[in-house]
Amino acid sequence: MKKLHLLCALAVIAVLLSGCAEMNRAPSPAPSASPVLDRILSRGELKVGMSGDMPPLNMLTKEDKIIGLDVDLAAMVADAMGVKLNVQKIAFAGLLPALEAGNIDMIISNMTMTPGRNLKVAFVGPYFTSGKGLLTKNSALTQAKNFEDINNPKFTFVALKGSTSEAVTRAGAPQAKLMTVGTENEGVKMVIDGKADAMLADFPICVVAAYRNQGSGLVAVVAPITYEPIGIAVPKGDPLLVNWLDNFIRGIEKAGYMKDLGAKWFDKPTWVPQMK
Repeated sequence: MKKLHLLCALAVIAVLLSGCAEMNRAPSPAPSASPVLDRILSRGELKVGMSGDMPPLNMLTKEDKIIGLDVDLAAMVADAMGVKLNVQKIAFAGLLPALEAGNIDMIISNMTMTPGRNLKVAFVGPYFTSGKGLLTKNSALTQAKNFEDINNPKFTFVALKGSTSEAVTRAGAPQAKLMTVGTENEGVKMVIDGKADAMLADFPICVVAAYRNQGSGLVAVVAPITYEPIGIAVPKGDPLLVNWLDNFIRGIEKAGYMKDLGAKWFDKPTWVPQMK
């Protein structure tokens, strides 16, 4: 019985000491309401993911430096935040996984704001709008007026893996054969080599590819019924960052900076000789 009383007394003392320790312990800091923005500011660096193969929005120079409208926009964002810019070259299909894993802070890489992607990440924009095009040497495809004209098993198309171009081709021309590639440069080469009848991609990319490969017979054709709103992708769960970016994009658009960037990269292709 004495042992039982002793054990009970020790238990009570242990509970009291535990309670005192809890009272003396500093309260846990509240979770940040803006974790990604806080991470950027505390690090002093903005990590932006780009594929580097979507001219003229982003592309590699002969020195393996990424240039383009997306890079200029990312630099403006970093400058407005007061941090340095760190552009991470990542294959297009790996951009969203890298963002969700926290390896990068945002994606500025000619990425279409689709409902499916928006279920996983937040989007701000669009900062640019585009449409699909066909890059081809096939005279029949240059005359295509709608998807019914290209939805034929005799045609073989190529598109960037994981892109809206792949999704549009599967939906609009399910009877045609479709191959996917890791980069659009691979797709261009397949069309030039006759391994595919056409590549479906954003129209500016098709125009640049035809311009760079003059003499190869490539023609850029605008594809119908496509609208591509291009936006900045950021991780979900940071409304302050989304709000900041939304206000920033609206501000530079009203000030005419986005129009200036468009003219720089689309109206005068003086940058083409720099490309790898």
